[in-house]
Amino acid sequence: MSFLYETHLHTCQSSACGVSEGHEYIRNYLALGYTGIMVTDHFFNGNTRINRSLPWKEWVTRFCRGYEDTRRAGERLGLDVFFGWEETFDGDDYLIYGLDKEWLLEHPEAAHWTRREQYETVNLYGGCVVQAHPFRQHYYIDCIHLSTGCVDAVEAANGGNQDPSYDALALAYAQRLGLPITAGSDIHHIDQCQTDAMYGVYLDKKMTSINDYVRAIKTHTLAGIRTTPGRCDLRGDEIIRLPVDIRDARDRSTRQDIGELLGYREPVKK
Repeated sequence: MSFLYETHLHTCQSSACGVSEGHEYIRNYLALGYTGIMVTDHFFNGNTRINRSLPWKEWVTRFCRGYEDTRRAGERLGLDVFFGWEETFDGDDYLIYGLDKEWLLEHPEAAHWTRREQYETVNLYGGCVVQAHPFRQHYYIDCIHLSTGCVDAVEAANGGNQDPSYDALALAYAQRLGLPITAGSDIHHIDQCQTDAMYGVYLDKKMTSINDYVRAIKTHTLAGIRTTPGRCDLRGDEIIRLPVDIRDARDRSTRQDIGELLGYREPVKK
């Protein structure tokens, strides 16, 4: 038996781009057969709804309200709800799991991490870092930054991607690096629950805490991903229109060619 989890969800209480409140999602996910969901609202340097001029502890308290609202509704109706967040650097986004509100309250430096500091600190305290939708090419992104050495896994299938080729490239990239593969709906509105873009991960055992998800990533024991059939199939004609910056474990640009990294016989079209 497998258990299905949403890994990428936004609420309007904490994400500026969120449309639905956390509690509104619960019945929809239960109806779709999910065992649990992970609330990953936009963090300090991303599209947060919370005023960054607030004192840190007040900022964290307000930031966590979307998750807390969702968790309370989940407890009432029988859906497990877990905490995470999504941080942004230069258009590249990362999903953080395994640290909680109490940890954040005592670590204001989290608002000013580099990619390397984020990865090292999150892992030091027992969490993990997943690069979200690494090949997304939306209007607000100037460059694709691939963090090869400062992540524990790669989100291959993302329900918010407009072009399935972004997911195909992400899967090929994760496989090339030998990293665990995740999927998430990147949901912002309950109306999205009626579409085919409801993604997630399968685990062989029911989660009792977010640490179970972190452990499954670090031990490469995810049971699989839920996505649309063919969504991540690499066809070889994918087009990357943006510059690509491939970064190493010290978060330095390697200047490596993306076609070389992915093992293409010919460079990926640009």
